[in-house]
Amino acid sequence: MKRGRKTNEANNSSSGETAEKESKRHKVTEKKTIVAQSPDWANLLQDVILQVFQYLPLLDRAHASQVCRSWNQVFHMPDLWRCFEFELNQPATSNLRTTHPELIKQIIKRHSNHLQYVSFKVVDSSKESAEAACDILSQLVNCSLKTLGLISTARPSFMDLPKSHFISALTVVFVNSKSLSSLKIDDTPVDDPSLKVLVANNSDTLKLLKMSSCPHVSPAGILCVADQCHGLRELALNYHLLSDELLLALSSEKHVRLEHLRIDVVSENPGQTQFHTIQKSSWDAFIKHSPKVNLVMYFFLYEEEFDPFFRYEIPVTHLYFGRSVSKDVLGRVGMTCPRLVELVVCANGLRPLDEELICIAERCKYLSAVGLGECEVSCSAFVEFVKMCGGRLSQLSIMEEVLIPDQKYNLEQIHWEVSKHLGRVWFPDMMPTW
Repeated sequence: MKRGRKTNEANNSSSGETAEKESKRHKVTEKKTIVAQSPDWANLLQDVILQVFQYLPLLDRAHASQVCRSWNQVFHMPDLWRCFEFELNQPATSNLRTTHPELIKQIIKRHSNHLQYVSFKVVDSSKESAEAACDILSQLVNCSLKTLGLISTARPSFMDLPKSHFISALTVVFVNSKSLSSLKIDDTPVDDPSLKVLVANNSDTLKLLKMSSCPHVSPAGILCVADQCHGLRELALNYHLLSDELLLALSSEKHVRLEHLRIDVVSENPGQTQFHTIQKSSWDAFIKHSPKVNLVMYFFLYEEEFDPFFRYEIPVTHLYFGRSVSKDVLGRVGMTCPRLVELVVCANGLRPLDEELICIAERCKYLSAVGLGECEVSCSAFVEFVKMCGGRLSQLSIMEEVLIPDQKYNLEQIHWEVSKHLGRVWFPDMMPTW
């Protein structure tokens, strides 16, 4: 018995040692596995810094890059330079923010091939700032831009430049990018030949083109874009570039359905601009091909210039009148714009729009946003208008001065009645919100 007990103890001792060794071996293996799976702390730190840099303003980012070599390396990583906005003005005559010249040199030298989403914002009206933008554009020979925007917050800027200088700089981007999908070039001297260069190099990728107030472009130039860029989804231009041929080109089977078409109808001097008429058949073909398109029209005309418009049905969805518009025109809007979603009238005169608003409520079944500025409407007619439109009026911006009290409602009563039909609390505006 004693001998057996000793043997068992020895076996147990041996098993315990084996288990202990096995446990240690497992711990060593686990430790090795953890070490093998743990991240590269140097790279992790760099990734964290990169994320922090992406939230910093450019000036703060530049200051932070001077802290150490590692942070400076992060400052020059391509991910930080894919999207950039050049802000340009003349420091000698303006206190507005501008992109430092030394930083511009560094971007061109080290990051021009990283830039993909770029805009140039000229924040003063100086010719020098526009020239600076063109000089930068002309140096982007290694770029592959996807979006480009030329923005003048104070006009005329780009229009003051010699056309050849501007076109030469813009052509550099058109030729070298090859995958441009969004182009915004309002108020610039772009012309038909430069659009042909754009189409020749980016026809398969262009989806958005915004080019209002470009006097050197003809209907033939914009038609060339529509004929070749079959993926175009958004287009903004002046009415003088709109034609039956353009609408039919956008309606062809090979063209994608357009999602957004904005037309600016502008007259600077009364009686000096002749406006053509687009055929109803062209609008019908266009809306048949793109039934869900948002057709946005901005009118800046004088009253006597509205004669060619709203004579037959037009598929406009968003309609803005920036100048005074007559009762007659607004009455025609109700009869010819059944797809209307938003209506803004900045001014009308001193004749109440009661019948016109009622007509619009009856016939424009999708109307959901309305704004009235210097107009007049009786309180009773306004309540009836809101009642007919109901809760679909998600935006209702009406100046208090627009509403004329009558025997049924005064200004103190009307907000309760309107709120009831809207299904939410509503008050007249003290100032326009658009």
